[in-house]
Amino acid sequence: MSKRLPVGLPTRDQILDFITTSDVPTGKREIAKAFGLHGADKIVLKTLLKDMADEGLIDSAPGRAFHKMGGVPKVTVMRVVDIDGDTVIATPENWQAEGVTAPRLRVIERGKRSAMGVGDRFLGRTEERGAGHVVHPMKKLARGEEMLLGVVRREGDRHYLTPVDKRERRDTLIADLGDAQDGDLVLAEKSGRPPRIVARVTQVLGDPFAPRAFSLIAIHKHGIPDRFNDETITEAHKVAKTPLGDREDLRHLPIVAIDPADARDHDDAVWAAPNDDGGFDAIVAIADVSFYVRPGSDLDREAKKRGNSVYFPDRVVPMLPEELSVNICSLKEGQDRAALACHMKIDAKGRVSDWRFTRAVIRVAANIAYEDAQAAIDGGSAPDHLKHLWAAWALLAKARDAREPLALDLPERRVVLDEAGRIMSVAVRERLDAHRLIEDFMIAANVAAAKALEAKKSPVMYRVHEVPGREKLVALKDYLKTFGVEFALGQVITPATFNRLIALTGDPEHKMQVMEQILRTQTQAYYGPANAGHFGLSLGSYAHFTSPIRRYADLIVHRALVRSFGLGEGGLTEDEASRMSVLGEAISQAERRAMEAERETIDRYVAAFLSTRVGEVLETRITGVASFGFFATVEGIGGDGLVPVSTLGDDYYRFDEGARTLTGDATGTVYAAGKTMQLRLAEASPISGALRFELLEGGSNGGARPQRPRSNTMGRRGRPGNIRHQGRRR
Repeated sequence: MSKRLPVGLPTRDQILDFITTSDVPTGKREIAKAFGLHGADKIVLKTLLKDMADEGLIDSAPGRAFHKMGGVPKVTVMRVVDIDGDTVIATPENWQAEGVTAPRLRVIERGKRSAMGVGDRFLGRTEERGAGHVVHPMKKLARGEEMLLGVVRREGDRHYLTPVDKRERRDTLIADLGDAQDGDLVLAEKSGRPPRIVARVTQVLGDPFAPRAFSLIAIHKHGIPDRFNDETITEAHKVAKTPLGDREDLRHLPIVAIDPADARDHDDAVWAAPNDDGGFDAIVAIADVSFYVRPGSDLDREAKKRGNSVYFPDRVVPMLPEELSVNICSLKEGQDRAALACHMKIDAKGRVSDWRFTRAVIRVAANIAYEDAQAAIDGGSAPDHLKHLWAAWALLAKARDAREPLALDLPERRVVLDEAGRIMSVAVRERLDAHRLIEDFMIAANVAAAKALEAKKSPVMYRVHEVPGREKLVALKDYLKTFGVEFALGQVITPATFNRLIALTGDPEHKMQVMEQILRTQTQAYYGPANAGHFGLSLGSYAHFTSPIRRYADLIVHRALVRSFGLGEGGLTEDEASRMSVLGEAISQAERRAMEAERETIDRYVAAFLSTRVGEVLETRITGVASFGFFATVEGIGGDGLVPVSTLGDDYYRFDEGARTLTGDATGTVYAAGKTMQLRLAEASPISGALRFELLEGGSNGGARPQRPRSNTMGRRGRPGNIRHQGRRR
């Protein structure tokens, strides 16, 4: 053949081009010879050809020659892109037909109810049916099972993928680089079996240290939908112009919205005034999202797909388009807004004795930052409507103390960025009475919503937090023994039980450890139609009503209230009422996805902040102990880093699982959770969010040389970029 081919492992496109232009039958041997492949590269080629055949790109002809295929692959990896009722729609994940839109195939599943969610991936067998195709799932794939997110690293004439996930310890050989370059952040598909796993770059995401990159990593890793299609955007602009209609007029009341100073959306506002019974009349007004987002609409499908908004230090991935979330549904000062109002009577003991729900029009008197509201109260300059709110809250706080909810005062990290997007600090978020006031008003409205729907015999999307299981309670009992604290397993467990354990721990350092262990003992909260109460809040009935801009569960509760109280259009449909369990599971999964993505992004920011301090000695606290070493966090900043047991010297360390300690046989040195100590920062990887510490020279490591840190490859770029700060999650 006259055409000169490049030497080295070919890409998919190069293989297809070679097959279609060759004037002789083409098999693996001919392809290897044409591209000058030898040894290990021929093994990689075999895997690549098998993947191309599975994807329907090529097929074997008689004589083991290949020919190019067209149309929908017979067997391929599919991704679920939409769920409409019981109909699940998926598209081929790697659609190769240039200029042809990837087909949308109906998924035919066994069983009565779909086990698939939007973003799920599976290996599927396609079948022609009528004028189109359907797909039968063969094997469900974990979201990260076949896809890798990482940074390209060049080594000689080969390229490797260094994963961003700190749990992944090995780099992967890249068989198909595509358009990626050394140092690029890429999404890649892996194939083959150990030890011959290779990666093919499917998407180049760019510079891993560019603005917004840390959150972008989390978005792609967890498959979080971050773009709205044109139809949804158009619908948002259309419904935003809908006249408010006949509503209760509350515009004369000085209702205020108290939020973080950098909040982009304001979906709750509050008002209170004293009544003649020694208590207060109060209103919690919530953005009437159900008026604009109707069941079955494009907006509804997109909101359901997301489940909730996701809040990163540099951006928000909203559940609703900005035309709604930031504009028409956001309760802005001086603007007429549609609201679903919860009217409550708070008695002299702080109990909510009565409630009713109306559709209203409000005009927020002021959008106030938490700090400003607190300063006005503390400085004595607050207007009467703020003073009334604080007085009403004093009663709600009295009722809260009486029911004794779980009192875990654990710090929350806050990443502070400057105007240019540079990390200024990572600090503990301050807790003010203003925060507690809004929380208690929201909790009261959430309880009222749940009880109001129960009284109407309506389906309820409860927020459920169950009692801890016995296995975790046994682990807590063993742990508390190390502090000399007895914990009886036979007693009835209530939040007050845990509060007493915290009170029994006098030492502040130990108290923090006990609170963290109690937190680990708790079950994961979830959404569902079966009421099991909210253990942590010590409440028998609880629903989420107050954040429909950013939580789909709240939108479902709004629709149920609209239907139950006859408040007009946009109420809960019969289909939604019959599928509450499925909806609850889907939005619970979306919430867990968001929490993990947010936590990992904070870890990356912390690692980026500390990356300039590698080699420094830092004050740390041990947060976890395992047989292979212990984890420590930097005091006041956060971020977990490992100290491997192999770096602790020549002593033999025994691991006590119950006490969570490592104890040296010869030296008697004990490493226990909660212990504070100085450690040297050996590694900080902003891409993975991983830290690694080592003991100081002359410490209890017996003078042993610490392990060299694992390579933190940053490619051709080596510093965090500019990232802008906006948004929050409460």
